[in-house]
Amino acid sequence: MAVEKWSDSIVLAHLGSDPHFSEEIDTAMSMVPPCTSAVLDFSAVHFVNSSNIAELLRLRHRVGERGGKLILCNIGKTIWSTFLITGLDKIFDIGDDVPTALAAIQIK
Repeated sequence: MAVEKWSDSIVLAHLGSDPHFSEEIDTAMSMVPPCTSAVLDFSAVHFVNSSNIAELLRLRHRVGERGGKLILCNIGKTIWSTFLITGLDKIFDIGDDVPTALAAIQIK
């Protein structure tokens, strides 16, 4: 998958399942200082573990410190059920797809 600087203020990460998930979150996190917001595309992610959740929470904190917005999108049923059980659905902003998530950041 890929992590790219979508604009001067937005990082777009197309995540994959582990081990790529961790690497892509690390790359996105390293790109946050110049950028302020991030969109994480979960379309290729089939499961998340506690380590992945911890990384997502760290990225959310880092983006929040800079006054940005983090939006997760294209979340499949398996991951969505994990988010519901853990309460993460109330912590993260969720978008339907990448264009919707990017639009939500731009109109904030």
